[in-house]
Amino acid sequence: MSFGAQQAFVLHSRSYKESSSLVDLLTPQGRLRAVLRGARGKAGSLVRPFIPLELELRGRGELKTVARLEAAGIPNLLSGDALFSGLYLNELLIRLLPGEDAHPALFQHYAATLPLLAAGQPLEPLLRAFEWRLLEELGYGFSLALDVAGTPIEAERLYRLVPDAGMEVVSQLQPGVFHGGDLLAMADTQWSTPGVLAAAKRLMRQALAPHLGGRPLVSRELFRKF
Repeated sequence: MSFGAQQAFVLHSRSYKESSSLVDLLTPQGRLRAVLRGARGKAGSLVRPFIPLELELRGRGELKTVARLEAAGIPNLLSGDALFSGLYLNELLIRLLPGEDAHPALFQHYAATLPLLAAGQPLEPLLRAFEWRLLEELGYGFSLALDVAGTPIEAERLYRLVPDAGMEVVSQLQPGVFHGGDLLAMADTQWSTPGVLAAAKRLMRQALAPHLGGRPLVSRELFRKF
């Protein structure tokens, strides 16, 4: 079976057999895995992250074959912290996005985020926005304006995250809780409010942790190391 031309980005690739590559791809139709034969040729130079691609695939099973691969835009040249951030997004998609599960809006969000990373835009708001979109697309999103009981979040109260459910009010300070004012600022993307970005980072880590299976993210460890 052959598929029509579609947009794609390489999330990860590795050598496969003698002269091929096994490639994890993000497309509007979801995360796909495919074999690129003759990866040492011209097409092999495109099997790198962050390059907008157009490709055609063939095959019926989970492992497809790349029938055509061409550049479809200007490569997003990431370096330093932006590079680690891009690798982090790729690892999240590989770890959390089910194979062949179409998420066209998530694809567009990813495609729009890469040029902003390459342009040196502040990293933290971009990462938090992508994590939030990913959670929503996977069905794990929750409200930052209402608690689990459906009551409006109050700025002066404290809340804790109930995974995959939402924010629950607590009566006293305890490890891992959030101020309602920070949650409301996140809901309005008021990143300039002091402390909000740090709180958002903690919140996203708590929200993602149950779905990562207890295995650390390689990209996060690399970021810490370098």
